[in-house]
Amino acid sequence: MLPNATIKDILRMYRNDEVSEDEAANALEGLRIEVIDGMARIDAGRSVRCGMPEVVLAEGKEPEAFAGIMLAQVKAAGRCIATRVSAEHLDALRARLPPEVRMEHREAARAVVLSTGEGPVPRRGTVAILTAGTSDIPVAEEARLIAEEMGCEVRTAYDVGVAGIHRLFSALRDLIPADVFVVAAGREGTLPAIVAGLVDRPVIGVPVSTGYGYMGGGEAALASMLQACSVLAVVNIDAGFTAGAFAAQVAHGGNRE
Repeated sequence: MLPNATIKDILRMYRNDEVSEDEAANALEGLRIEVIDGMARIDAGRSVRCGMPEVVLAEGKEPEAFAGIMLAQVKAAGRCIATRVSAEHLDALRARLPPEVRMEHREAARAVVLSTGEGPVPRRGTVAILTAGTSDIPVAEEARLIAEEMGCEVRTAYDVGVAGIHRLFSALRDLIPADVFVVAAGREGTLPAIVAGLVDRPVIGVPVSTGYGYMGGGEAALASMLQACSVLAVVNIDAGFTAGAFAAQVAHGGNRE
């Protein structure tokens, strides 16, 4: 079964005798839950039901439990993503990785992807991702990974914040064809509002937990984006996954093909 297959994908594969009736029915069920060791409940039907992959948050999970969840998910769906991955999580995963499962460590995104077959199915839409500074790149790369896993083309421009605002204008020239913009910024979080005042596409602001002192840790950035006088949507602090998934849905324009 294709990773993140849509209902149309599954019906096409059944019509072409690429999958059995039982395999198609299981995939179309959309509400399947895989119970792992009586602890975790993997949403195996999320991609069919919601158009986005199930993503495992590694943060807060014991490495062995994390590895078990990931291997169960890749077995059920053919592809599995984890975010906020530590070195200990990677070691536990490598120790249990069967030969038929490929592992890709996306270090900049603090993420890992497991797969047993094909990559993401290409969909329509282009997502542009910008960061104010280099400290914002890990959150931006998490958004990039999710948007790519949902089939979008992604273009990036990093380190174009207001401390040297002239950097932004040349960077935007290559990004203007995008369907939606994701803009990650810490400290005072000004960049998303500026971008939203320059482009005629939806802008999603991502406050990043850089900065220190009064309202540090992303709080000032969040407040600034929420008070922006230009039109933009805002996700939670460091919510790269949410920004990437929402941007992909916008870029798809409601079209699941």
